[in-house]
Amino acid sequence: QVQLVESGGGLVQTGDSLRLACTASGRTFSTYTMGWFRQAPGKERDFVAFISRSGDSTVYVDSVKGRFTISRDNAKNTVYLQMNSLKPEDTAVYYCAANRLSSTRRQSDYDYWGQGTQVTVSS
Repeated sequence: QVQLVESGGGLVQTGDSLRLACTASGRTFSTYTMGWFRQAPGKERDFVAFISRSGDSTVYVDSVKGRFTISRDNAKNTVYLQMNSLKPEDTAVYYCAANRLSSTRRQSDYDYWGQGTQVTVSS
């Protein structure tokens, strides 16, 4: 069992930056692909980015490429999402998730989820 706890959300203005963190319990963090997803008001939850177990491979949704960076520190059991040049359309609850089987953007492949952290970008 893995427990994930997100932090770092908040209210910012257009163009600002935020760094989200997700810390996992347990000793097997490095065996999980980690992903970030987000759910905007009134919309379904969507993929944002994932990072491979070792951190040498990352994938992003097109809308955040060049603005967001996912990274991980396996020694700290933590995955990060650095978000720069934020836009109002980035407003959402952001979730981290852990997947033991594969590097994937499919939500159904992720076994464990955090509770989410709210990011609000004002115009």
